[in-house]
Amino acid sequence: MNIRPLGDRVVIKRLEAEETTKSGIVLPGAAKEKPQEAEIVAVGPGGVVNGKEVKMEVKVGEKVLFSKYAGNEIKMDGVEYTILKQDDILAVIE
Repeated sequence: MNIRPLGDRVVIKRLEAEETTKSGIVLPGAAKEKPQEAEIVAVGPGGVVNGKEVKMEVKVGEKVLFSKYAGNEIKMDGVEYTILKQDDILAVIE
């Protein structure tokens, strides 16, 4: 992938949605929610954004939780990615 986010932006790839519920019910494609978990694929340099110093707190390869309607979805080489601001990331999964 040749994508380099600018400023405080991050490129993520959503993790696969669960196909069955905890009780064992298989969900059809339309019933699945998009997951809010993702893996970070690329991180911008940070720096000064809108007059404020922004330090990037996430790294490539980390798994994160992000806001449900955050970012812009793009498709490159048949793979879907989301570009969002670091502020839209809620937590790092350890």
